[in-house]
Amino acid sequence: MAIPRPDGTTHEGVVVAVRGPVLDVAFTTPPLPRLEEALVVAWDRPGSLVAEVQSHLDANTVRAIALQGTAGLRRGTRARATGGPITVPVGDAVLGRLLNVLGETGDLGPPLPDTVERWPIHRPPLPLSAQIGTTEIFETGIKVIDLLVPLAQGGKAAMFGGAGVGKTVLLMEFIHAMVEHYQGISVFAGIGERSREGHELLHDMQDSGVLGRTVLVYGQMNEPPGARWRVGLTALTQAEYFRDRKHQNVLLLMDNVFRFVQAGSEVSGTLGRLPSRVGYQPTLATEVAALQERIASAAGAAITAIQAVYVPADDFTDPAVTAISSHLDSAIMLSRNLAAEGIYPAVDPLASFSAMLDPLAVGAEHYDTAEHVRQAIAHWRELQDVIALLGVEELGAQDRQVVERARRLQRFLTQPFAVTEAFTGMTGRSVRLADTIAGCRAILDGKTDDWPEDALYMTGSLADANTARQGVAA
Repeated sequence: MAIPRPDGTTHEGVVVAVRGPVLDVAFTTPPLPRLEEALVVAWDRPGSLVAEVQSHLDANTVRAIALQGTAGLRRGTRARATGGPITVPVGDAVLGRLLNVLGETGDLGPPLPDTVERWPIHRPPLPLSAQIGTTEIFETGIKVIDLLVPLAQGGKAAMFGGAGVGKTVLLMEFIHAMVEHYQGISVFAGIGERSREGHELLHDMQDSGVLGRTVLVYGQMNEPPGARWRVGLTALTQAEYFRDRKHQNVLLLMDNVFRFVQAGSEVSGTLGRLPSRVGYQPTLATEVAALQERIASAAGAAITAIQAVYVPADDFTDPAVTAISSHLDSAIMLSRNLAAEGIYPAVDPLASFSAMLDPLAVGAEHYDTAEHVRQAIAHWRELQDVIALLGVEELGAQDRQVVERARRLQRFLTQPFAVTEAFTGMTGRSVRLADTIAGCRAILDGKTDDWPEDALYMTGSLADANTARQGVAA
């Protein structure tokens, strides 16, 4: 991995201090390696230890953060400067593979060929002159998202939710939708993921047939903070290759961006930097921007990012959450209460928002339908305390009608997913946006008032629900 100088020599130094993942490396000859340059430590363990330069301590010494465990590393070990940042393999060869932050395979498959192209993980974002804005909707086939939280193709959306609310299932369905409808590429970045979750996701993708168009990049929870900090950049590099070189649409899924911030905070602390607000790193905004601003669309291809974000203690004023939120176009809020009621996907229609939900972007019919759906559900929630105390029979005729239609709307916005067929026994349904709008409009207009609510639960379009209802009635 070391890149020789023009005279054929390599730039070597010596490890002079080891403090956990932090290495101090002294070089006897100038120049010092640049910031973010990769160093390869030739220790006596299997494989090479890779570190990234973070600061210059003096004229001869750099401080670097290791991307692998340093247990057993001794002072005096030789380290070589590579002449550039960490590079990872890109291209069709990595499709269907599981990679770590250094681009090494971790799926027990055959090794990648030596001829595969490699790109650096540190790349400048697209210049503004090359970026294109878009008002084209990224249609997912998921009713509640397409109607109430429309995503922009080439935009950035975040999914806020905790464990057990269907986050991973929803991410996998996004991958399925991208492969099915756009013939594009999906890149999944597992930032601080549990090893069990990564193993399950790999096998679920194999079983559902979407792995062949997907690149999985993991920096797992048990890895050093440097690996978790940089794995998002490795995934972005994969996405940029398919956007810039192959001119293909890319769906970039990141779980969990908050763990990227946490890893950066750990790195900052181990490097001896003073903390900032709430103990976060002083470079929080810069690090988040460096990640988010590389997600952009160019002529002919777009990177559509959907990110999972953990909200600590449900505090949306947390500095990490606000730093991430400032870069987003859409926010999908997953509700634990809805999940407990069996409403899947458990998207809260009132807390979620999208900049694309504008009549100039989605059209007057879509916008009006979405607003009426929100109003009906909001009115129902306002009356829930009254209903709990007195019962729905004590409501006025108009309020009772609104409640009944809102309940039907909530059930209609559920649907079975293709990636859960093996567990639920229900065939996955992907619903066109036009059918979703037509179905919601029919419910709002009272055309399903005589239908049982269960007929609208876990179904596709309204026509599918009507067919099932008639079959049951027969």
